[in-house]
Amino acid sequence: MLPDYRMTNFAETQALLEPSSFFYIITTNMAGRYSYINTNYARTFAQIYGSLLGQPYDITMHPEDTKVCAEVAARCFANPERLFPATIRKHDGRGGFLITQWEYKAILNAQQQPEGIFCIGYDITEYMDQKEQLEGTRELLNLKENVLKEIGWYQSHVIRKPLANIMGLVKILEKMDLDQNMKNICQMLITSSLELDAVLKNTANRHQQP
Repeated sequence: MLPDYRMTNFAETQALLEPSSFFYIITTNMAGRYSYINTNYARTFAQIYGSLLGQPYDITMHPEDTKVCAEVAARCFANPERLFPATIRKHDGRGGFLITQWEYKAILNAQQQPEGIFCIGYDITEYMDQKEQLEGTRELLNLKENVLKEIGWYQSHVIRKPLANIMGLVKILEKMDLDQNMKNICQMLITSSLELDAVLKNTANRHQQP
C-alpha cells in the first residue's frame, strides 16, 4: 500500500513556516493555480501581482522556467514519495529576476489521486551573484596565471638564447689584446649579462613552482 500523502500531511509544515522570513511555502492545485501561499511568499510577490490565490502558478516566473516546473511536477506524480529540486527565476517587479531554489512534492488525496503540488523554496539570488563573481575572479586569475607562465617561458627560451650569445662573445673579446678601457667595458657587459640571466632564471623558476 502506498503511503498517505493527503493535503493534511503538509499542514504541520505550513503552520511551522507560515511566519518564516526565509522560506517560501506554496501549493498549487491540478489546474496549476495557487491554492496556498505563506506570508513570506505573499510579502515578496503579492505586492507585484496582488492576491495570488487562484491565479496561475506561472504568473510570477520567467516564461522559460515553466517547462522546468512541468517536468518536475511530472516526476513528483510518478514518484510521490520523493522530493524533486527546481531552480526558478521569479519576476522582482523591477524588470529583473530573483533566483529561487525549490523542492517539489506531490499531494495525493485519500484515494491516492493527485491533488496538486507542495513546494518549499528560498531566495538564492545573492548566492548566485556571489558565485558568478567568484567564478569571474577565478577565470581572471587563471588568465593572468597563464599570461605569467607564457612570459616565463618566453624569457627562459627566447630571451636567454641571444643573451647567452652575447655573454659568449664578450668572453671572447675579454681574451683579446684590448686596452684597459675596453677591458673595463667587457667586464661591465659580463656583469650586466650575468645579472640579467639571474633575473630571468628566478622568474622562470618562480612560475614553475606549484
